[in-house]
Amino acid sequence: MPFLLPLAAVLIWAINTIVNKMSVTVIAPGAMAFYRWFFAILVLTPFCLPTVWRQRRAVGRLAPRLAVLALLGMVTNQSVAYFAAQTTTATNMALIMSLVPMLSLLISVPTLGQPLTTRAGIGAMLSFGGLVYMLTLGKPLSLFHAGASVGDGLMLVCASSYALYCVLLKRWTMALSNWVSVYVQALFAVIMLLPVLWMAPSPTIPADAYPLVGFAALGASVIAPAVWLHAIALNGASRTAMYMNLLPVMTAAIAVVVLGETLTQYHLLGGGLVMLGVAISQQSRRRSCA
Repeated sequence: MPFLLPLAAVLIWAINTIVNKMSVTVIAPGAMAFYRWFFAILVLTPFCLPTVWRQRRAVGRLAPRLAVLALLGMVTNQSVAYFAAQTTTATNMALIMSLVPMLSLLISVPTLGQPLTTRAGIGAMLSFGGLVYMLTLGKPLSLFHAGASVGDGLMLVCASSYALYCVLLKRWTMALSNWVSVYVQALFAVIMLLPVLWMAPSPTIPADAYPLVGFAALGASVIAPAVWLHAIALNGASRTAMYMNLLPVMTAAIAVVVLGETLTQYHLLGGGLVMLGVAISQQSRRRSCA
């Protein structure tokens, strides 16, 4: 059943958001960020290194772009999320990241020359309103004097960074396979994260953190992308992408059971507006591509 593949990938990424939150009390965020990609590289090296070597000239020419993508997609996006998890909930993390398709659409206007349609504008306003309602705990006016939590702000940085990553990935046509691109980006990410590891209060991996690091490195960084790419090959990119809308739903459900988080009225209403706005924006994109 083709729908099981994208569901499985989204479920792994939802669990990884829970892992992000669980890691807060176990391992330093900088160490978690570094070791995730370090061990992912160890797993991928036997499969990717021979191809990277054969394509070394192309990799060398594209190295600056791959480094920028690594900075946006792996360092700023995924690594900053470990710091954000210290002061926000897993539910908020997933809901904020669900803004990525809409943010990508907005960034595409100046970078790709893509017109901003009426539907996209309506979707953006709905999502922004829902986000403000959720982050201010149902009191939007408090944003002017209290602001949002540091963790929520960091997650907005993560979402914006990943949205720009997606736009640049579309703009920069690179003659590399998906796995070669990911592998080289991961190498750059590990190098960039070395100073972060060095500044971590404890650069080692506590025994309790091994399962968390292992899941992030193997499950979220290797298995889920492989399953996702296979799903795209079977179902097509547009149909597969729609399953990402289930990420905040799955994450919230798991967070309630595993972390004891509570779904409130502002989560349901604000998160619902965010997802509705994203859905309208995605519909606009599909129509513009038709």
